[in-house]
Amino acid sequence: MHKIEVDAEVDLLEENRRLAEENRKILRERGITTINVMGAIGSGKTLLIEKTVESLKDFKVGAILGDVIAKDDYKRVARHGVRAIPLNTGKECHLDAHLVHHALEDFDLDGLDVLFIENVGNLICPVDFDLGEDYRVVMVSVTEGDDVVSKHPEIFRLADVIIINKVALADAVEADVEKMFNDARRLNPKAKIIKMDLKRDVGFDEWMEWLRCVLQSREGLLR
Repeated sequence: MHKIEVDAEVDLLEENRRLAEENRKILRERGITTINVMGAIGSGKTLLIEKTVESLKDFKVGAILGDVIAKDDYKRVARHGVRAIPLNTGKECHLDAHLVHHALEDFDLDGLDVLFIENVGNLICPVDFDLGEDYRVVMVSVTEGDDVVSKHPEIFRLADVIIINKVALADAVEADVEKMFNDARRLNPKAKIIKMDLKRDVGFDEWMEWLRCVLQSREGLLR
């Protein structure tokens, strides 16, 4: 019984990898930079996308908003006038390449420069599921506790950018931001790590500097 379950899991992950590569090929052929935004519920993923959309007026942005059943995040992003679609998983606690593949079939990709995919709020389930993205961003907030990074090592090891959000609340919730930063650096020495508070514009410029550098580099490759 145990062996059958393991084989099924291997087959599932292999199929996901295959579809992820198809997604990546579709997006890269169109010159679209794709960013998978992951993090727990309430970490600030949707607000990050909203503020980023408003700051990227010189780029054409699209967004796929993943959730279990709700469309609230989709409505928040769509009101900014960007192309956006909701992607509900039903009972699943993560997006996968198959769901994204079907979403791309219904999405107007023409002319897009960057596509944000907001994953379902979770720090465990999304780890093994490549969606076809170019970059992975992981957000946590100090309100989750300063041991949240050390308790979820795998998702941080795979991140290109790690954002520690709501730092202005650290004292109120007795969280040690430096511990979170150092835990992230220990797990992933290569990642860009940003201390942020989106409500107070702390660290947002640093995020935008990284993002614009990525997008401009992609533009240079396409010329």
